[in-house]
Amino acid sequence: MHPPHLDSPPRPPGPRATVRAALALAVLCVLLLLLVAASWQPLMSLDGTVARTTHRWAVGEPGVTQAFRILTDWVWDPNTMRLLAAVAAVWLLWRRAERWPVVWLVAACALGTLVQQGLKAAVGRERPEWPDPVDSAHYAAFPSGHAMTATVVCGLVLWLLRLYGAGRVLWLSALTVAVVSVAGVGATRVWLGVHWASDVLGGWLLGALTVTLTVASYEKWRGARRS
Repeated sequence: MHPPHLDSPPRPPGPRATVRAALALAVLCVLLLLLVAASWQPLMSLDGTVARTTHRWAVGEPGVTQAFRILTDWVWDPNTMRLLAAVAAVWLLWRRAERWPVVWLVAACALGTLVQQGLKAAVGRERPEWPDPVDSAHYAAFPSGHAMTATVVCGLVLWLLRLYGAGRVLWLSALTVAVVSVAGVGATRVWLGVHWASDVLGGWLLGALTVTLTVASYEKWRGARRS
């Protein structure tokens, strides 16, 4: 592993902070899952209000809606995100970097996919239905696979950049792209009427939890290996 550059981004939080973050995210994930599974009325009402408002906007702004369809179907599609993770893994192997972070990257992406598909089947939440839909999607709604996959891949790519001492310019550029992508894909899914807002929130939280657990497990494994 190459030493960090002098203009590298700030060092990552310590193991204890990472574990605390993982615990907090886990609590939030479980809480949201229970509320969705129980169809908690205040949450359902809020989801409905947001969905009706954004659908009205989507119908009234066909140009924006078409742009969002392109972004969600091609730029931020889960397969595009997985391809990005694969490119990062191949690039690291080509650079003959340490192989173990690549193993963690691949395993985390695979685990994230299994978790989201398992939860979709277990919760079985219906997607929004409209008399005049602007887009369509299959399978159950919770959590949003687009939001979770983008969060996992972008989060892990940022982790790898920091792990290998990326310069500040590259780090800030990647951070900006990651934030825009994760927030943007969530917005497109709600705007296009194929997800409830809480589906997207669930995808973000589960994705962040996956990234945090990945980083924590790698750091613990590396520390045990060195001792």
